Amino acid sequence: MYDALIVGGGAAGLSCALVIGSAQSRAYASGKTIGIITHQKTSHLQTALFNNVLGLTPGTTGASILESGKKQLSDLYPHIEQIDNEKVLKILKRNDGFEVTTNKSTYTSKIIVITVGYTSLINIEGLEQYIEPHPRAAIEKDRIWLKNTDHLIEPNLYVAGTLAGWRSQFAIASGSGAHVATDILTLWNGGKHAKVHDKV
Repeated sequence: MYDALIVGGGAAGLSCALVIGSAQSRAYASGKTIGIITHQKTSHLQTALFNNVLGLTPGTTGASILESGKKQLSDLYPHIEQIDNEKVLKILKRNDGFEVTTNKSTYTSKIIVITVGYTSLINIEGLEQYIEPHPRAAIEKDRIWLKNTDHLIEPNLYVAGTLAGWRSQFAIASGSGAHVATDILTLWNGGKHAKVHDKV
């Protein structure tokens, strides 16, 4: 049983995992079991080129960020389990949390964060009731979102990134993932607002 399981290894998912991971020294996060299913094959970052992102060297590719992001997570926060080469097929609610079925295994978690892309090709069973046309995408693109309020679909079920209704911009997706991470940390902190800053 994970305390939190992130579904998706793109900008939002990796950002969420990095922020949660960085809280490992805090009492409220100590001992928490966290995982991320880092399926990246359909991430829009695979073909992205960045010239307009603060802090990134112009010419940085999205594909390189996907790889370096996973390494950054494993190097800095190895307590977060990375589950590679698995695709989520089903998310079902249980009395004690959620059950996530992939093409290879089944996992349970108290909290789920969904950070996969916002194309209408999403085929994760159990999410159908939340799917609506994307509010910030051109209608002809046929994009979707999972209806939510401030990233929360229902208690302990979060969505981040473009699938949360945000525009497809790297900084926005990353920030959305970080937002959800701080919401989860706040929840673990008994409702007292939490954030994690490293300082020189």
